[in-house]
Formats: sequence, structure tokens, C-alpha cells
Amino acid sequence: MDLSPALAATIFAAAPETIGASIGEPIRWVDLGLREGIDVFGLFTLRYYSLAYLLGIFFAYWHALKAIKQPGAPMAQRHVDDLLFYGMLGVILGGRLGYAIFYQPELFTTFTPDTFVSWNLLRLWDGGMSFHGGLMGVLLAIVFIARRGNLSFLRVCDYIAVGVPMGMLLGRLANFVNGELWGRVADPSLPWAMVFPGAGNDPRHPSQLYQAASEGLILLLVMLALFWLTKARWRPGLLVGTFATGMALSRFVMEFFRQPDAQLTEFAQETGLSMGQWLTIPLFIVGVFFVIRGLQKPPIDGLQTKLPKGDPKAGPANPVL
Repeated sequence: MDLSPALAATIFAAAPETIGASIGEPIRWVDLGLREGIDVFGLFTLRYYSLAYLLGIFFAYWHALKAIKQPGAPMAQRHVDDLLFYGMLGVILGGRLGYAIFYQPELFTTFTPDTFVSWNLLRLWDGGMSFHGGLMGVLLAIVFIARRGNLSFLRVCDYIAVGVPMGMLLGRLANFVNGELWGRVADPSLPWAMVFPGAGNDPRHPSQLYQAASEGLILLLVMLALFWLTKARWRPGLLVGTFATGMALSRFVMEFFRQPDAQLTEFAQETGLSMGQWLTIPLFIVGVFFVIRGLQKPPIDGLQTKLPKGDPKAGPANPVL
């Protein structure tokens, strides 16, 4: 079929724009075929975010059990078993209370009528957990176990901190699968820019994946390498300080790509930093302090650690603070 010169010129003139639009089209989250959970025999849906919490906690438990089999461990298996229970409570209660305090205070005073659980603070399935609140909850659990068992609080923190980034990795991946906590508007030319449901038609940074890599995978590899390939565990505070510093730096940087919570957008605009960034500043200071302290003090001789009389597996008699 012959084309007139005018028609041919029109087609070829429009071709670059058409091709460019096709190539530059952002990824759409809805086209990925992701679902929020796994259907369990039609009885209920096991949500990936809940599964991430469970797997993260049990990874930390599994790693702690392996770690305490090494010479000079600051606790025994019964202490790790107790920490599994109290740490899980700390993560859930601290995470929820922290979110309500720092991000959404109205949860304390609002209710959803005609529901089995009406107080919004208790409706965990509606979403809303804070890392900083969960961290405080776990620290309180460690304080309780350490005081009751006459253990070194700082060394127990070192051993527990190694497994925490796995929970961050799984949690951020679950955020992505759920299509929530998306990033800020990105340059349309960014190859991995993505359109998320509920976030308009603007392409955005998949900041959940950025955080999964930085707060999760990279920090996890660093912590595992320090524990198993160096003598960091003989320097009380070094491991937990490294975790706190790495977590704070990663979170601070990643918040520049993450869209602030809707109720805190104005706060971020007024202060220049998001709530998450403000909360990482004290975490960074504490982390740097313990890193410096751990490096300056001489390493302990774990092989000569004294154990309390009457319970050879209870832990050190003189806690290293």
C-alpha cells in the first residue's frame, strides 16, 4: 500500500514520541500480580507483614541459639527462650505504642464502631508499627531478662542485635508487597520508578526496596561478618553500637526517598526533616558512643568469664555494662 508523502511524514514525525512514551512508561504495582497474603484453606488470610514479623523474630532466635554455643557466651538457652517470648511482646507492644505516640496520637482516642475490637490502638491489622517503638520494647525485654538472670545487658544486646536486620529486610519487602509506604515522586526517566495504588499517577521511588537493601540485607551482612569473622563480640557494645549507627544512617538517608506519612507531611515541610529522621538522630549518637567505647576498652576474655554458683549455664556473675 502506497503512502502519500504527507501521511508518511506525519507517521514518522509521531513515531519518536510514541516509542518514547512506550519506553518511558513507569512500572505499575498493580501489574506485578502481588497479593497482601496467603489464603489458608479459605479460613483466613496470612498477611505477609505478619509473616515477616514471625520469620524475623524466629531468625533472631535461631541465630542467638547458634551464637551462644560459642565460647564465652553471655547467656544460656533458657535466657534465649525467655527473650523469644518477652522480645516478641516488646516488638508488638512497643511498635504499636511507638507508632501511636510519634506518628498518630489520635489512635489513643478514636474507635471504630460496630466491630469486635473497636479501640483503634488495638487494631493492629489496620497497620501502623514503629521501628523505634519496637526497639524500645525489645530493650526493655532485655533489661528484664538481664536483671533477673544477672546477665550483662550490653553483651546480650550485642548478641541479639546481629539478627535484627533480617526482620527489617522481611518487613520492608512486605511493605512493598502490600503496596504501602511508597516513596516520593521520582523522575519519570528512572527505570524502576513505579506507580502505586492510592498514590496518584505519579511515578515514585520504590523506597521499600531501598530500605530492604540498606536497613536489611547490607546491615545484616555487616553484622554477621563482624560476629563470625572478627572478635567484635569480645568488645561489649561494639556490635549493638554498629547496628544502631548503621540503622540510623540508613534510615536517615532513605527518608529522603520515602514519602512521609500523610498526617506528618506538614511537619516534615516545616522542620525540613521527617519524623523518622528526627528519631534517628539520638539513635545515631548512642550508636557512635558505644562503637567508640567498644573500640577503646580492651576486649574481655570470654573464656575466663565467671558463672554464678549453682547454675553453670546462667551467665556471667559480674555483668559487663
